[in-house]
Amino acid sequence: MTGVCVVGAAETTELGKIPGTSQLMLHADAALNAMADAGISAADIDGVATAGERPTDLAYYLGITPNWVDGTSVGGCSFMLHVRHAVAALQTGLCKNVLITHGESGRSRVGAGGFLQEASSLAGQFELPFGFTGPPSTFTLPVLRYMKDYGMSHEQLAMVAVVQRQWAGMNPRASFREPITVEDVLASPLIAYPFHRLECCLVTDGGGALILTTDSRTEDFAGTPVYILGTGESVETPMISQMQDLTSSRAFAVAGPRALNDAGITHSDVDHLMIYDAFAHLPIYGLEDLGFCGRGEAPDFIWEQRTAPGGELPTNTNGGGLSYMHSGMYGMYALQESVRQMRGVAPAQVEGAEVSVCLGVGGMFGASGCIVFGRQPR
Repeated sequence: MTGVCVVGAAETTELGKIPGTSQLMLHADAALNAMADAGISAADIDGVATAGERPTDLAYYLGITPNWVDGTSVGGCSFMLHVRHAVAALQTGLCKNVLITHGESGRSRVGAGGFLQEASSLAGQFELPFGFTGPPSTFTLPVLRYMKDYGMSHEQLAMVAVVQRQWAGMNPRASFREPITVEDVLASPLIAYPFHRLECCLVTDGGGALILTTDSRTEDFAGTPVYILGTGESVETPMISQMQDLTSSRAFAVAGPRALNDAGITHSDVDHLMIYDAFAHLPIYGLEDLGFCGRGEAPDFIWEQRTAPGGELPTNTNGGGLSYMHSGMYGMYALQESVRQMRGVAPAQVEGAEVSVCLGVGGMFGASGCIVFGRQPR
């Protein structure tokens, strides 16, 4: 039990295509919405964490002079790490109320930085010269190894996208809600073998924010508290070619079990699961590295509709990065859905859900963060 909870949670007012709003404004919009949810103002915030923008810029823009700051940036799971670091800061009294923000103009690129990989970086020296040009081509390396070693079919990979769309169909805010079939996925344009368009993440604008405080102060806030039961984090390598095992993420395998152990729970205690799904293979890796499935078993687990609506392990219930939202750093949206589920207000609410596990990835399996949320403290 960490003694820390989420008392404010909200996404940006609009999601999808927002050409009239800069990236920093998206951070601010999400922050103000989360403050409204918590029933507080910027004057009540004394801890700030963010990625994608500098915490210096964010704090100034919102008029906050914090006692604690975290600018950790390890890709899409940065916000899971921010939650973990905020827990430590709140436990030790470094601050009282922490604001964590995300905002990204991933589609419209208003006020957003470039994608250039420095030639002097590790990837710039040892991968870019061989044709790695971005996530779709880079992520092909591990999934092809997985398909060879475990016999996963194209149809099984496509089923991940089909299941995500089933969940998205129940979410009014999802970017795509129309049902799709395995045949639809395989008929969509091939982007980088074996990924078809419907197996690749969306490109959108949006963001979200969380407000954390200690359990003892929940009565000071309007938002329904959601308790943080456990946390974990790790990193592996910035180069996908240097993964120790292309069929497993070492960062997943450290961050996930650490969070479950920290929470004092077993797999049978988990009612709801979020696994960062920028591309269709990530839920497969997450299920296995978290220990919900044995090696090579996750494709069948998903194929059998066990993560789908009505299944025993509801997963990515907002529609995920494949159908709901993906502005580039998806982790905040996964955290938001876990909070909604624990509050009992999610569009596709899992009845009776008491524990939610939220696993994120940063870069191409380079980093991971995992948070266990509970409806009640343990």
